[in-house]
Amino acid sequence: MPKYTITKRLDFCYGHRLLNYDGKCRHLHGHNALMEIDITAEALDEKGMACDFSEIKQKLKTWIDLNLDHRMLLNKKDPMVTLLKEVNEPLFLMKENPTAENIAKLLFEEASKMGFQVESVRLWETPNSCATYRRNNG
Repeated sequence: MPKYTITKRLDFCYGHRLLNYDGKCRHLHGHNALMEIDITAEALDEKGMACDFSEIKQKLKTWIDLNLDHRMLLNKKDPMVTLLKEVNEPLFLMKENPTAENIAKLLFEEASKMGFQVESVRLWETPNSCATYRRNNG
């Protein structure tokens, strides 16, 4: 069981819309997102760190900036994809609906691929609403 947890916050902007949804989010709109990632370690490294905050920023923020920031996050089956591609809008296509829950899961998986011991990712879609994806400790 890990003894240490650190949290890094990263922010980015994105647009999306939800398919098969009757509320306002069925329309194209944007968010100023705040992501919080919790990384765990059972022991500290030789510098006394569970993980270097600057390494998280360098690796994960770079990936976010290249793939998600100021892009439309859409389900790959969304009919708007063709139109937006035709006008060269920057897109990031997902297999799932681009909900806060699925974006949190995406960020969890990408950070894990980078070698971080991710415990959880929280994606704040608004200042009052967030979704969390966490490691299954079962």
